[in-house]
Amino acid sequence: MTKSKGPETLGFQTEVRQLLKLMIHSLYSNKEIFLRELISNASDAADRLRFEAIESPELLGDDPDLGIRIEYSGDDKTITVMDNGIGMSRDELIDNLGTIARSGTADFLQHMTGDEQKDAQLIGQFGVGFYSSFIVADRVIVETRRAGLKDGEAVRWESDGQGEFTIETIERSERGTRVTLHLKEGETEFAEAFRIESLIRKYSDHIGFPVTVAAAGASDDDKVVNSATALWTRSRSDVSDDEYKEFYKQVSHDFSDPLCWSHNHVEGKRDYTSLLYIPSTQPFDLWNREAPRGLKFYVKRVFIMDDAEQFLPLYLRFVKGVIDSSDLPLNISREMLQQNAELTAMRSALTRRTLDMLKKLAKKESADYAAFWENFGTVFKEGLVEDHSNKDKIAKLLRFASTQDSSGKQTQTLDDYLSRMTDGQEKIYYLLADNYATAAASPHLEQLRDKGIEVLLLTDPIDSWVVEHLMEFDGKAFADIAREQLSLPDSDGEITRDASNEEHKPLLKKIKKVLKDRVEAVNVSRRLVDSPACVVSAADELAPQIRRMLEASGQSVPATKPILEINIGHPLVERLSGEKDDTRFNEVSNILLDHALLAEGSQLENPAAYVRRMNQLLLEIGSD
Repeated sequence: MTKSKGPETLGFQTEVRQLLKLMIHSLYSNKEIFLRELISNASDAADRLRFEAIESPELLGDDPDLGIRIEYSGDDKTITVMDNGIGMSRDELIDNLGTIARSGTADFLQHMTGDEQKDAQLIGQFGVGFYSSFIVADRVIVETRRAGLKDGEAVRWESDGQGEFTIETIERSERGTRVTLHLKEGETEFAEAFRIESLIRKYSDHIGFPVTVAAAGASDDDKVVNSATALWTRSRSDVSDDEYKEFYKQVSHDFSDPLCWSHNHVEGKRDYTSLLYIPSTQPFDLWNREAPRGLKFYVKRVFIMDDAEQFLPLYLRFVKGVIDSSDLPLNISREMLQQNAELTAMRSALTRRTLDMLKKLAKKESADYAAFWENFGTVFKEGLVEDHSNKDKIAKLLRFASTQDSSGKQTQTLDDYLSRMTDGQEKIYYLLADNYATAAASPHLEQLRDKGIEVLLLTDPIDSWVVEHLMEFDGKAFADIAREQLSLPDSDGEITRDASNEEHKPLLKKIKKVLKDRVEAVNVSRRLVDSPACVVSAADELAPQIRRMLEASGQSVPATKPILEINIGHPLVERLSGEKDDTRFNEVSNILLDHALLAEGSQLENPAAYVRRMNQLLLEIGSD
């Protein structure tokens, strides 16, 4: 059965060697999960064969009944997980077991902390369950033959997990994969029937293929341990919370429990079942909009594809789960899905169900919703741009930082904001900034803070697009307090262009002359209280945050200059007004602008000139 043809020794990818070391140490306290991961892989292999057999039924041959078999031997200290699924070719075996074929490997390794609990979560996010075999085994052997290949094209892979693996071509009459673990000293408990069966019932009862357990060499005492019924096909009342959680871990390869889930069966014009999960942890490829995403897709309980992205919009790419349709054809492809009229209705319904699930989570489990927002809030905001039909639902689920809460966390809802509006307030005021510290210290807040007016502090890169597309909420328009024209409750109208400009025209004109190449205009400000100056943008110009983002991505943007506003009652401005030395007036005017730009998070075009001015000013102060 195992006639060898040219064994070859290869080295693991560097990241795999690091991962194996981490896996063995960080997950040791939860070592029993190795069996769940191996059974999950076997189930996936059976699913894939059933799908390919739709168009190529000959792949099933004379072995059409798919299943998973586990053999154990206390004498040999081994446990073997076998399936008659799709199997692997030589190249597939090297790709799957010798490398980590997934983006974000470097990020994964950089995030390792040495803390067992945290690193275990990272491993789960990364989805590398096979390697958990080495927690309990000091040698692992994989024998496999891909369905459709000849007996002589089977392959054996063997490794002790230390840095290398051997691979050789063998004879194997059975299709599918056989994984044999040679257990370490002290791990022989996993070669006992009772222990194996208890782990299957605990972690893998929901697997949709029969999982049998038998002593090695025995052929007549096979015992089906699991229920062998796809979990999503069962009634909600028959599924426990623990079963839902374990099923999530199988479909997502995440070691953490989900925050919540929604299990629903639709009958009538369309007949389908959905089981959707909101994860509690953020995957590493969340920010890669091109990364594989989506739901596991079945038709009449026959696996069709992983990562079926057509059923949910991109801003919900973090949602995991299963969709099983009774209406779509078994031979449907990704291309056919994109053109299928039924899909549009299903996509809309699943999107609404996800939003309703989040609404329920926010209402009943505020701590869990806070965890969701911390992990996925920025991605979820994309929905305001991408999903206009659900804009109102999305808006009610948004969370913001604001001047109401000094913690800097995004916990405030728009409904919260409206409930705290002052008498006569007709707008929702916000400030865009690169980070919370910059926003909270912004001089633009001074007058509003004095008036007791709350301001939303928007610091996510997408926030400038959020307010542009949201525009208003519950009849209240959004207003950027860093824009030139701004009206406040009980004010005399516009805060900028008023009689004060005329009264101080000589000073404004003189400053403008000095800064003519750097500013569009100079005005007296009525938004400042403690600061000497600030910069604002014209109503029709790009916000500085958007400008910096576009420039960082290599896009060209029209050249613009900010508007400088000065606090005419500030001691520094009063001193500037009385300054007779033209050189010093010029230097202080430029420093005033530099400080205003720095306060709003902008980079100075000429930092060296700023340093020179400040050094000169400090020398002059020291000599006075």
